[in-house]
Amino acid sequence: MSLPVGRQAFRTIENSSMADRNSKLILDTERLTEEFFDDTRLLGIMAPVKDYQFCWHLNSTLGLNFRNNNDLEIQLTKKKRNYFFTVYEYGEPTRFLSHYVYNNQFDGEYLLPEFRHLDFLWLMKGDEVSDESLQETIQTIKTINSVQLVLELTNEKIKNKEHLVF
Repeated sequence: MSLPVGRQAFRTIENSSMADRNSKLILDTERLTEEFFDDTRLLGIMAPVKDYQFCWHLNSTLGLNFRNNNDLEIQLTKKKRNYFFTVYEYGEPTRFLSHYVYNNQFDGEYLLPEFRHLDFLWLMKGDEVSDESLQETIQTIKTINSVQLVLELTNEKIKNKEHLVF
């Protein structure tokens, strides 16, 4: 049984032991991940430059204002080591649309290992982004000298979606 609590979802797990009839609530991360990706578009970008340089280029070329948000930094633990993936954020002032640029690589590990060839991930979340608007954004990103590839990633292609949830 799943119970929504605010934007969080919990599942009740019941202990089958007759002596211990306690119920436990555990976080339903699969449901949270699916809800997180409602109303989103995701771009994968190959640009072999530092994250701050890439965001500077985006800000200059597209007239945006991406800023590093340390509160959103993604931390993954693999092989008893911590890896930190920077997230830059920009909120459009006239729409309910937030933009997040994730660094896909840190110290030899990948946020989305299935996309090792991509340096950055650009998540657009909130208001709908039309196909026409997305294609226009892709074409503009491609004009940045350091950018080698820009493509849209669909939810079906992403195996480790939960790594993008903050």
